[in-house]
Amino acid sequence: MRRHYLDAMTLVQKYGKSDIFLTMTCNPAWKEIQENLKYHEKPQDRPDLLARVFRAKFEILKTEILNKQIFGEVAACAYVIEFQKGGFPHAHLLLILKPGHKLLNPDSYDKVVCAELANKDQYPHLYALVVKHMIHGPCGDMDKSCPCMRDGVYKNCYPKNFCAQTTHGEDTYPYYKRRDDGKRVRVRRFTLDNRWVVPYNPFLLALFDCHINVEICCTLKLVNYLYKYVFKGHDLVSFKIVSCESADDIDEIKDFQKGRWVSPPEAFWRIYEFRLNEMTPAVYILQVHLPDQQFVSFDKNSELLQLLSKIDFSKTMLTQSFHMNRTNQKAQNLKCFYREFPEHFVWSTKYKEWTERNVKR
Repeated sequence: MRRHYLDAMTLVQKYGKSDIFLTMTCNPAWKEIQENLKYHEKPQDRPDLLARVFRAKFEILKTEILNKQIFGEVAACAYVIEFQKGGFPHAHLLLILKPGHKLLNPDSYDKVVCAELANKDQYPHLYALVVKHMIHGPCGDMDKSCPCMRDGVYKNCYPKNFCAQTTHGEDTYPYYKRRDDGKRVRVRRFTLDNRWVVPYNPFLLALFDCHINVEICCTLKLVNYLYKYVFKGHDLVSFKIVSCESADDIDEIKDFQKGRWVSPPEAFWRIYEFRLNEMTPAVYILQVHLPDQQFVSFDKNSELLQLLSKIDFSKTMLTQSFHMNRTNQKAQNLKCFYREFPEHFVWSTKYKEWTERNVKR
């Protein structure tokens, strides 16, 4: 995950900061899941079904964003699939838009993100989905046992403040428009208003019928936090093994271990060989090393003497890029940095050399 994080930060160096952060969560009430359950079965009884349906929905989401360009042309994107403690899958997706499609002001934010209850009379279906999926809590004094509570403090800072119009946030997400327009809804015995609505995109919410949080990344300081959050790795669980041996024979190091909880949907996700993360465009890892200290890899069954006689291990990406800059006219004219080298040349693992990249016009 650390390597994925560094690769993602390379996209930021190339294309700029992220513009949109999106989280999509599996809805066990999807009709594709419910219609395929047998009598008395619950969604958690069919982890294979959960994994396959969520993956299909997420592929549709990628098509809407990357191919149909509902947010504009995408320069780069990165996503990670994670699994909740209960096992349901969810996805975190970061988007970097092309310069002509950047969201630069609060008016453009309002075209993508909404943080208010929909008009019940005009959009009854959307209103029902917002109430079902996009209402936070209630937490705080209303429910101190809410999962978002940490030592009596509201981790997610709900309820938000009323806001007549969307404004830039300082080192955080924008302060979305949440008008005090009198709209109220009854949720879990409490009356809530726009201050409790999680930001969403109306089109995607209506299309997928699940919790799908959409946020605008308006400040550069959000970049490091978001990418570390997305690539933080899987959840860990601490557990203690209590042995049946004598109480006098206690090995605390042996008895206390740390492991990772793999839920049934995650197990099926891996069995089906679905991708857990992806970046577009792909990031090419370049070798960097001191003289004669390059990384060398070979098959463990290889004959060492034959290997040394056939392969020149002195040729690496780095040394051959130096060679190209000395001997190749195009490389000399480009005067590009080492990190920019793969944009113009292709590395051949078999022949251990760089060749000019054929650029389609």
